[in-house]
Amino acid sequence: MSGSLNRSPYPPGRRVAAVLGVIAFSGGVILLYWLSILPPPQWLAAPGLLLFLTLCRPASVMIRRLTVLALGFLVGLSWAAWHARSQLSEVLPPEAEGKRLSVSGYLCDIPSPGSFDSLRFSFCVTRWHNLPPVNVPGTRPPELLRLAWYGHAAERLPGARLRLEVKLKRPHGNLNPVGFRYENWLFRKGYRATGNVRSVQVDPTVPCSLHCQYRSAHLSLGDWVQNRFGGTEHFALASSLLIGHRGYMTQKHWDVLKATGTIHLVAISGLHLGLVALGAGFLCRRLLLAWPARRVSELNGRRIVFVFVVVSCLAYALAAGFTVPTRRALVMVIVGGWLLLLARQSSVWQPFLVALAVVLLLDPLAPLDQGFWLSFAAVAVLIAVFSARLAGAGWLGSLLVAQISVFSGLWPVLETFGQGQPLAGLLANLISIPWVSLVVMPLLVTGGLITAAIPEAANLFGPAFDLVLGLLWHFLDWLARWQVPEIAASAEEIAALSMLSVFMVLAPFTGFRLVAVVSALVWLGSSSSSLPQNSRVAQPEIRVWDVGQGLSVLVRHGREVLVYDTGPAVPGVFSAVESTLLPNLKAEGIHRIDTLVISHGDSDHAGGVSELAEQIEIGRVVAGETGAIRNRIPDVPTVPCERATETFGALTIDYWQGEGVSEGNDASCVIRIHHPESGIEWILPGDITDPMESQYLAFLSAGGKLRHSGSRVVLAPHHGSKTSSSEAWVQGLDPDWVIYTAGYRHRYGHPHQMVTARYRRSGAVSLNTACSGSVLMTIADNRLVLKEMRREAPFWIGGPGLTRDQCEIP
Repeated sequence: MSGSLNRSPYPPGRRVAAVLGVIAFSGGVILLYWLSILPPPQWLAAPGLLLFLTLCRPASVMIRRLTVLALGFLVGLSWAAWHARSQLSEVLPPEAEGKRLSVSGYLCDIPSPGSFDSLRFSFCVTRWHNLPPVNVPGTRPPELLRLAWYGHAAERLPGARLRLEVKLKRPHGNLNPVGFRYENWLFRKGYRATGNVRSVQVDPTVPCSLHCQYRSAHLSLGDWVQNRFGGTEHFALASSLLIGHRGYMTQKHWDVLKATGTIHLVAISGLHLGLVALGAGFLCRRLLLAWPARRVSELNGRRIVFVFVVVSCLAYALAAGFTVPTRRALVMVIVGGWLLLLARQSSVWQPFLVALAVVLLLDPLAPLDQGFWLSFAAVAVLIAVFSARLAGAGWLGSLLVAQISVFSGLWPVLETFGQGQPLAGLLANLISIPWVSLVVMPLLVTGGLITAAIPEAANLFGPAFDLVLGLLWHFLDWLARWQVPEIAASAEEIAALSMLSVFMVLAPFTGFRLVAVVSALVWLGSSSSSLPQNSRVAQPEIRVWDVGQGLSVLVRHGREVLVYDTGPAVPGVFSAVESTLLPNLKAEGIHRIDTLVISHGDSDHAGGVSELAEQIEIGRVVAGETGAIRNRIPDVPTVPCERATETFGALTIDYWQGEGVSEGNDASCVIRIHHPESGIEWILPGDITDPMESQYLAFLSAGGKLRHSGSRVVLAPHHGSKTSSSEAWVQGLDPDWVIYTAGYRHRYGHPHQMVTARYRRSGAVSLNTACSGSVLMTIADNRLVLKEMRREAPFWIGGPGLTRDQCEIP
């Protein structure tokens, strides 16, 4: 490595400073997204100027390197902050939310069929026609919208340049400690408002810039692919790989790909661009070899190959929609090709660092993308492994080494994102990556190009696409049905296993490898066969999850766990169990639910309950509507909600159900959670209405439990509906806190203004999960401590102007 560095045209001191600057710049960009506030420009300008002046003055080598390190870090932080501030400056005025607006612009992607018979697409705005003025200085209207046209999934938009009538709201999503965050995704993609379309008409007056022309061309390419290959059985996969359009993928596709760890196969990434680069380089090299040797020198030949590779990869990236992962892969291919084909004398890590810095320079929002971390982590693992292997292992050995290394190396990264590494993924990628690389991609690219020249060739290549993609899909589908036992391991154990796997690949000692393999297999066997315990908490904890228009509450103390309701679900579309409960239970170290209480059978309270029972052990179920719940989870003991009191760690839990009801909202199982030592209590009433509220107040009064000595927290019945939270209920309970579990600007209008007014007059402090995110309640020194997730959220969550009043009174 030192020899190659000495042949560099730059002095060693400058090379070291450049490397430090690149690393520091990358670190500065990445650090921004760990901050809860966006640093004001003046905080960054003053130290930046001071560091620049320090760099201009003579100083020791160490001082100069430290200055370069600090200045690079500050430049990276400032660059990312400037981009983030620019994006956050696009604001939809609060008074425009829910109003009918008229907007002109053009399609920014290929429309896709979505849930509820909708057509979903991105829309680039060129003109707002009746938008109320944005009165906040330094802000401007949104330039990119995410829209759904309900009832028109099977239809086509009349053109690319359109005038739409829309109803919009500002970016908003559920906010919990882990799990998918829709608001993160919207910010990452640049969507500053979302909504639905009410009417569509062609607008030829929309100016069509270069970006508009490219998007129109990509739409035409999508239509061409649909017309030529739309009748094939595996068109969804072919469309994903040919033009990067995954809109035809079904939930079945995603479930299989997720179960086998092969989602990356249908996301245009470094694998696909790398294959195009290899194919283009091989073809160009063969053509040059056929040319007279004296006509092209070795250096010029390398330059020609490099240009041809770049043009080919750029063409494929443009055909694939030029998405964020595609652009990132293109940068990595160009940087790697430049240093490889132009014979630059450099460290093997230099292309990696240059690609990292260039990606962050061109796309400062990249650290918000999970694919960014997985891509660079995979490349880093491969560089570390293969740069240390002095002897070749043959193509089969290299494939095995690469798959084992990447599988193990990415496991901790996936765990960081709350995802597991499916064991089936090792075998799936071992077979599917060579198949896609050597068979599928060459056939798709060749078939697409030939069909473009000879349209009748589609009759030949369509069945061929189905053959190669069908073999791949049947293999993955078969593998996804394997009953692979879950590995119960902590993050530390997974990190240790990953390091052991990498050392096993690098170590030249056969004995060490044998011992490492045996140790890993023994650990895997013991981890998958053992039944892990729940992690222990010293003080009682109650967390109201943010599940939108629905309810789900976690209660735990010691190792005991109770879950009250499972939130909303729409089959095939959305499930709070999948997006919120399971990831958060896993993050909390919970492997068993001792008691699952289902207040009643409505889909916003019992959604996904069967999925939860399949994924985690449940001791028993207490249900308000016993029959309905038994039908959904027949293998779990289900008992009716009978009036009883039981001990739960340091807590006591009272169960209650109204008399004379067996179904509907009034059949809700009500629980009262009490901490005797402090007198703090929580009341979870489900969806009971005014008549049942009167019964419950009488029940509490008869038992001497209506008055309370400590803090009382009440979850507003029925999410704050006007049919609940009567005046008698609010006055009788006299809560210190009330929590509404309602969706942000939901069509039901919860919580109702009359309800919020009643609680406000009683002196109760109001929280709404739509504004607060999940709410964690603990006990410290016999006092109630509440933490709202949104107060700890990063700077881009919520956006400017989001207030509790706007959430409480839609």
